Amino acid sequence: MTTPSRATTSDPTRATGTPSNNYGNQLLEKVLAIVRREKLVTGVDEGKKLVEFQHPKDLEKLLQLDIGREALSYQEAVDLLERVVRHSIRTQHPHFFNNQFHGIDEVSLTAAWLLEALNTNQHTFEVAPVFILVEQFIIARLVSLFGWQEGDGLFSPGGTMSNTYGMMLARHRRFPHLKKTGASGMKPLVLFTSDQSHYSFKKAAALMGIGMDNVVIVKTDFRGRMLTQALREAVAEARAKGGDPFFVNATAGTTVLGSFDPLEEVADVCQEEGLWLHVDACWGGTAILSKTYKHLLQGVHRADSIAWNPHKMLGVTFQCSAFIVRHKGLLHECNSFCATYLFQTDKFYDVSYDIGDKAFQCGRKGDSLKLFLQLSLHGLDETERRIDGAFSASRYLSEQVEARPGFRPVLGMSQFTNVCFWYIPPSLRDQEETQDWWRKLGKVAPQLKARMMEAGTMMIAYQPLHEKNLVNFLRMINSCYPTPTKADMDFALDEIERLGADL
Repeated sequence: MTTPSRATTSDPTRATGTPSNNYGNQLLEKVLAIVRREKLVTGVDEGKKLVEFQHPKDLEKLLQLDIGREALSYQEAVDLLERVVRHSIRTQHPHFFNNQFHGIDEVSLTAAWLLEALNTNQHTFEVAPVFILVEQFIIARLVSLFGWQEGDGLFSPGGTMSNTYGMMLARHRRFPHLKKTGASGMKPLVLFTSDQSHYSFKKAAALMGIGMDNVVIVKTDFRGRMLTQALREAVAEARAKGGDPFFVNATAGTTVLGSFDPLEEVADVCQEEGLWLHVDACWGGTAILSKTYKHLLQGVHRADSIAWNPHKMLGVTFQCSAFIVRHKGLLHECNSFCATYLFQTDKFYDVSYDIGDKAFQCGRKGDSLKLFLQLSLHGLDETERRIDGAFSASRYLSEQVEARPGFRPVLGMSQFTNVCFWYIPPSLRDQEETQDWWRKLGKVAPQLKARMMEAGTMMIAYQPLHEKNLVNFLRMINSCYPTPTKADMDFALDEIERLGADL
């Protein structure tokens, strides 16, 4: 019996993994050149446009998307890449204030590129030895950082999934048999979250079969913080109606107002009522790294589970979402299915490092490497300086909103780095603030957003807040990278005045 010879790269029948015209390496170099030229990592020049906005149908024509029988030439491929970059949003621009993410840290991008090149799955030690050790190291550090003696965790595809993990574990700890039998014939499970919390809890309730009707929305105070007395009353009412309360979410840094629920008080209610306490710190959890602002998370150590997204304020590349739980072993109990083609018990190494079975998903990236490299290469002191810088810019912006004619804060100064305000154009100033006046003011923010996008100078989000009867207002977000300056804040307000003077 003869052994077939191994194919070589000169074998025309062997797939090389590069484009048909064999310019793969050149294309990689070109991408790096574009990133450097456009300063997509080091920070786009503020004088350049943030976006060259096109409406969807116009953009379709400009992109010229197509897949033909023949491969693209090198120049055609380069032209396509250039179009992708030209018509994408430059979130690294110093005047991108639109979302809870901003520019990216170059160290994090380095880790992300390395992850993509190594292209492995975070489920067994045999295929991801380094990444599994890095994740376990980072999870252990986060467990300690948030105040627990022991715990467990993993990195998930985003905050919605991390929050869903919290609900799944809460249900499993209370009713472990449901993993096998399902919830047929039981009292309806009921969970509680504030009227300013993230919509992911309703999504998770729908996914898990709990039902959106069993998500009880708890009132908040004028700053958007959960009212603990309202929580107590909601729990009692749910029990009286025949429901079975099992889970409370407290938010540390709400999406719109940047508010922190009173964690100690909420924890007291959960302890009294025997409820799982989850803290959605996806946005505000970064404050734990600042000696000045970590008090915002006072009481977080009493949580059963915590979600935190370093890809938000810290500037870690998408995606990087950490979930930690105080109860060791619970993730594995809830999610394991012991697939024998992956998680054999008779392997030649310590199989306790095959951690993939504790995740709900099978395919999972080694996202912890991005956070590890960023924190270790910059150090915690530099990270803290960046966080404090974002707070400082937001405090300055809030003061300017209070002082400038035509600007008005929404519900006072935020606890976090969100700054919410109305711009009142000259045509609406010094008038009686009737219902019609407020209706007109509610149209200002959407028009300002349209003018920003068309001008390409900056991006700021807007939204109403129906729970508090507030019409559309602007919401500026400051993140750590690039660290915002007072000049950036002044530019934003000046530009709003310029764009909105004639509204």
